[in-house]
Amino acid sequence: MLITRRVEFSASHRCAVEGWSEEENRRVFGEDANPYGHGHNYVLEVTIGGDVDSVTGMIIDLKEVKQILNEEVVEVMDHRYLNAEVPPFDKQVPTSENVVREIWRRLQPRFASPQAHLHSIRLYETEQIYVDYAGS
Repeated sequence: MLITRRVEFSASHRCAVEGWSEEENRRVFGEDANPYGHGHNYVLEVTIGGDVDSVTGMIIDLKEVKQILNEEVVEVMDHRYLNAEVPPFDKQVPTSENVVREIWRRLQPRFASPQAHLHSIRLYETEQIYVDYAGS
């Protein structure tokens, strides 16, 4: 069985490769290479898989899921300039793909029990753009 919890956070970033010219960054990343950065209201959906406990009727306590998401994602990324305030984005381009992979890295150890495991995550950068990730 699968259950999904959604959280939101706002963050800004700039997509640019260190050492590339401004022209090359704009060619590859378009407006996302703006030197002043730009922001998003991200929506993160985290799906947990597991067996339903016969006593509680739940896979996992959703209050616990909310607390973990707040600790590992919201408190770390909300209202932050990812490039400067959230490692590894001081050394890695904070594309949606890289952000979702970093969120997975942070969450996976917290949901690694046989009863409840991290199944997949979806990160919406905009209403039209999202990335799905299920680990590797």
